[in-house]
Amino acid sequence: MPSALAKSPLLLACRNLPVPRMPVWFMRQAGRSLPEYRAMRGSGSILDAIARPEIACEATLQPVRRYGVDAAILFSDIVVPVHAIGFGVDVVQGRGPVVESPFRTTADLTRLRDLETTDIEHVIETCRMVTSELEGTGTPLIGFAGAPFTVASYLVEGGPTRTFHLVKALAHREPALFEALCDRLADMAIAFTSAQVAAGASAIQLFDSWAGALTAMEYEQFALPSTRRVMAALEPLGVPRILYGLGTGELLSLMATSGADVIGVDWHVPIDAARTRVGALAVQGNLDPALCVLDRDVALAATRDVLARSGDRPGHIFNLGHGVLPMSDPGILADVVSVVHDEGRAGVETPS
Repeated sequence: MPSALAKSPLLLACRNLPVPRMPVWFMRQAGRSLPEYRAMRGSGSILDAIARPEIACEATLQPVRRYGVDAAILFSDIVVPVHAIGFGVDVVQGRGPVVESPFRTTADLTRLRDLETTDIEHVIETCRMVTSELEGTGTPLIGFAGAPFTVASYLVEGGPTRTFHLVKALAHREPALFEALCDRLADMAIAFTSAQVAAGASAIQLFDSWAGALTAMEYEQFALPSTRRVMAALEPLGVPRILYGLGTGELLSLMATSGADVIGVDWHVPIDAARTRVGALAVQGNLDPALCVLDRDVALAATRDVLARSGDRPGHIFNLGHGVLPMSDPGILADVVSVVHDEGRAGVETPS
């Protein structure tokens, strides 16, 4: 690890160590909420922007410059690996990932070939560019991938869904096929994140955004095994591993058995209750992102409530409970960062 990163508040907090200040970053901190991003990118698919390392690097760095957050997160998308191997995925603006020919049968497994380094050279180059720009600043780059269940949800459903009935039907009716699908996606996530670490990422977040659609029994059967495979494969790389899911309050204790070092928490569960559920692990979260749209006083009051509930215990990375909303006020987000840095107490070293 570069010497400047040895004192990174985020990396220290991931390991439940004392920090010079509480770390904070935001999921989806880059992108549509920033006017400088909109001016730079213009129109077109996000996948086109991701494919251009100079654009993806700049998008990754913009929120670090604007907000002074304690980490950059790679400007990418969880469907980049399956898009890179030609599965037939696009990201439609205003809708999300859409699959031309959804996964249906055993024959579709042949469409999920191994992810090669040559498939993601643009992502690797972006990581190298970002870490070069951040060198000496003490600000780490977080790499990421989609968890197998969440990526499988898009591939089976064919796009975003509120019901998850197709993916659940496949998992229940053909569990061996669904396991094989998740195993392929786990291999891709391992290859994708390992390449990011090799190119300079200092932490990895696994997004299981749709795990909250599952019952505890379903999560344990259909999602947790492949998630554990990814976490176990990343362990030898020596970087902190963060696991996040939306609507997973009742799954937190199971998520804590995944091998992750940090559990991301949405805003539905108070952070003190979440910390009880995950035991000794560090936590990340959990301000409601809707509060950062219009009302500064409400957002800052809620920020202080999260900080108060977290208390003095080490191992808290402040974040939103989900991604920054496109209509968010960047000024409010900047003020949230200031309050967290000034008033956050969890694990902060006290003068001797």
